[in-house]
This record gives sequence, C-alpha cells and structure tokens, in this order.
Amino acid sequence: MNTLIKNVDIITMDQQNSKYTKGCIAIEGQKIAWVGEEVGLPDSFHADEIIDGEGKLALPGFINTHTHVAMTLFRGYGNDLPLWEWLTEKIWPLEEKLEDMDAYWLSLLGIAEMLMGGVTTFSDMYMHMEYVARAVEEAGIRAVLSRGLQGWHETSHIGLKENRDLYEKWHGQADGRIRVMVGPHAVYTCEPDFLKECKKLADELGVGLHIHLSETRKEVEDCKKEYGKSPVEHLNDLGLLDGHVLAAHCVHLSPEDMDIMKQKDVKVAHCPISNLKLGSGIAPTDELLERGVCVSLGTDGVSSNNNLSMIKEMSFAALLRKGVKEDPTLIPAHTALKMATYFGAKALAWEDQIGSLEVGKQADIVLIDITKPNYQPKLDMESHLVYSAHTGDVDSVWVAGKQLVKDKRLLTIDLERVYNEVEKIQARIMY
Repeated sequence: MNTLIKNVDIITMDQQNSKYTKGCIAIEGQKIAWVGEEVGLPDSFHADEIIDGEGKLALPGFINTHTHVAMTLFRGYGNDLPLWEWLTEKIWPLEEKLEDMDAYWLSLLGIAEMLMGGVTTFSDMYMHMEYVARAVEEAGIRAVLSRGLQGWHETSHIGLKENRDLYEKWHGQADGRIRVMVGPHAVYTCEPDFLKECKKLADELGVGLHIHLSETRKEVEDCKKEYGKSPVEHLNDLGLLDGHVLAAHCVHLSPEDMDIMKQKDVKVAHCPISNLKLGSGIAPTDELLERGVCVSLGTDGVSSNNNLSMIKEMSFAALLRKGVKEDPTLIPAHTALKMATYFGAKALAWEDQIGSLEVGKQADIVLIDITKPNYQPKLDMESHLVYSAHTGDVDSVWVAGKQLVKDKRLLTIDLERVYNEVEKIQARIMY
C-alpha cells in the first residue's frame, strides 16, 4: 500500500530540523519514500491513496519510553499517596489478582489511549507480557517489552525465564514492531546477585536493561544505608551500566551520579507528571541534557499519572525546570518535542528507524489538526505543540505505513468490547 499525504505542514525532527509548508510525505510499504516539497517527489512513486493534509501538521509519532500499560485498571485508584505506601498497600495486593487475559484487555485500553494521542511506540515493563505482546501485535503499535523482575525470592527464577521466553517468542515479531529488553524493577526490589543475573541474561540475549532508578529520596537514602553508595553508583559498581540501559525517573541525582550516567551513556526516561503526582520530586533534566545525557519522556502507568498523554508530558517537561530554577530559557519547546520523538527513539536504540521523518525510515507519522483556536496565529508550531496542544487534536496516525487512526477514529481496536471486558475485570478484582 502506497500513500501520499500532500498539502501538509511538516516538522521532520531530523538533524537539520527540516520543516516544510504545504509539503508532502510519500509512504511506500512500511517506509517513508519521500518527505519535503512536492516538486521533489520521485517520478517512480505511484500512490494507491492520496490524502489531503490541508489544515494538518505532520510529525514523527510520539515515543513513550516508560509505561506499565496494563495498569489502566488502576486509573484513579490509590490517589494522593507516596510511592512506597501506594505500591505496598494499594497496587501490589491487587496486581496479584491479575490474570493473563486481563493484561491483554487492559493493555488494549492503554494502547487505544496512546494511539489516539499520537503515540506510535512505547516501552513497557510489567507482568503477563506475552499477553501485552499479543495486544501490541493486533493493535499495530510499536513496542519494546520487558518482564518486570524482582528478586531474590522463591519465584525470582520464574520471572527470568518469562523474560527469556518473551525474547525468544516475540523479539522482532509483528513485522519487526516488537523488541524485548530485560526489566529488573529497581535497586530496592532486586538484590545485587539478582541484578547480576538480569545483566547476564541481557548480555546473553544481546539486549538492554530497563530499570527504575533514583525515583525517590527514600530509595537513595535506603541504598546509601545498605550499600554505602547511591543507586547509580551501586549499579555502576555491579557492572549494570555497561551496555544499553534505559533508566526511568532519575529524580534524585548527585552531580557525580550524572557524570557516571554520561560516561556510561545511560538513557533516561523522564516521567514528570507521575513524579509530581507521587510527590517524588523533579528530575534535573536540564543538567542531564547539558552533560549530553539522552533524556526521553515517559508517562509511567496511568495509576500514577492518570493518563498516557505525551503532549501533557512535553508541556510539563518544558515548564518544570523553568519554574524550579527561575530560568525561562531551560528546556525550550524544540528540546521538549525532541525528547518526545527523536530522543525517545535514541533511548530505545531505535533511532536508525524511528523518531524523525526521513527517507528510508519507518512511516510512523502523526497528523495534528491545527485548524483549532489553540494553534492560532500560526507563529511557531513547535511552541504550539508543547504549550498549546491537546491530545484530542490528533487526527491521524500511521505505524510502519499502516493507518491506525483516521479522522480521530481507531481502526484496529474495538473500543466498545475493550470497555466491556475492562468492566468485567474491574468487577472481579476491585469489588
């Protein structure tokens, strides 16, 4: 299927930050065959479908680098509690009741929300990941999946086996849309020997690690009491930071921690809204970026957010450090948009295929309706996306050249059935 989107404004997020007014994007199969002025469109390209992009802004799909997508069940549950109390008293007891097919339906609900908000790729750490993978495959979205691992205890080896099985069955599947990482949960839930086992598995499979890191002050203080060092220093001394590491949150970091992260090329998944809602703090993203650390954006689970809107995350990411440091030049709109797109792809080691609109890359494309009042006057569309946009402005979404959202309607998910199944799960588990 070849598709031509014409007469559309374009923000490519390529290295030159190329932008086009009334340009066009040619999709050939899964990939972008042309992006730019229509006069440059190759004569050899023949479209099966032509879409008029008048009144639309095209950009690369948003990349949500840290989620627990099946936690949609807990939206609005256990609000206004600190992280440890929220986890131990509210979330973990109910999670024990979740079954395999629950994860499938709950993931479809989260994927539907993400797609309708312009998210084309997400990175997930949770349980029942075989069923999350099924939801990803059927919905058409792109994902990096990790089995959340804790240990040591009597069932720790089961999680390691499930992560291995997930890799063997799903890595590279769904026409290459699914990749797998290894997911040790955190320093406070994983003993040193278990962390080493997680690293050993990741090295054997040739994949990266996805881990929560320095999320709360308590995590850092407890780690210093037990091991005499910060969580970053602890992981570094264990050898876990050697290789591809995606570290979620990274709120409480010392200058020495940040220097280590730069040296080891640790990728950060910044989750500003979740960190605010749980009272965890505000990550020093400007200092990380100044050091050259790759900082991407994640929503975390809806249980601590309470939505999966990358547009909201961009806005908060841009505003927070301005206010904290009383410096309006920090995290400009372009940087926030890059965190949600290209830096997200880089954080997932997928920047060669996604994260920008360029010839040869995967056709993961979002069209935003810019005819609404919040985009007028059309002075600076990057600024409008970060400070003025709403999730409901997303009009159309393609992943790997396949259209998944058209005129704000999902094409691959039966929302009514998903809602019904989620209500059944809620009735069984929560009442």
